[in-house]
Amino acid sequence: MARTASNMLPLGTIAPDFKLFDTVSGCLLSLEDLKGKKATVIMFICNHCPFVIHVNPELVAIAKTYAEKGVSFIAISSNDVVNYPQDSPEKMKTHAKTEGYTFPYLYDETQEIAKAYDAACTPDIYVFDAHLELVYRGQIDDSRPDNGLPVTGKDLKHALDCVLENKENMQMQKPSIGCNIKWK
Repeated sequence: MARTASNMLPLGTIAPDFKLFDTVSGCLLSLEDLKGKKATVIMFICNHCPFVIHVNPELVAIAKTYAEKGVSFIAISSNDVVNYPQDSPEKMKTHAKTEGYTFPYLYDETQEIAKAYDAACTPDIYVFDAHLELVYRGQIDDSRPDNGLPVTGKDLKHALDCVLENKENMQMQKPSIGCNIKWK
């Protein structure tokens, strides 16, 4: 498995706007349509990456728990579907239903949004506060498909709890590790 780390977009960055096709609903959705009342989590993921597959159940569980607290979750796939047809919009829709995604799964066909967020890998996670200011970026937790550590979501949950409690996140933010985004 190739291991690519997050680029770690600077904290305080305002979330780049977008309008992308939601493979589940078939609608064009914007950041403004989807942002959360208290926080917004943007996740660059894809269907086939073993790092994403490894954390999918925890991502779904965290999204369900925190949605009730005013946190919105948005998944985006930016992979080149010509060379990676398993990440096509049709297969994204099927994958979202199979995995039980309760959040939109958007297709970034031009890859402009991944570039705007300086996304590098899947999963690449960003947490923005109510003003869409970046307060966390990086890993979900220390678990990887081959390291034997359980998937807990502790880093992401801690970041979300800090936002919800209006506390500064003093923990070191570690980059995510995963498959590189499949650039055209």
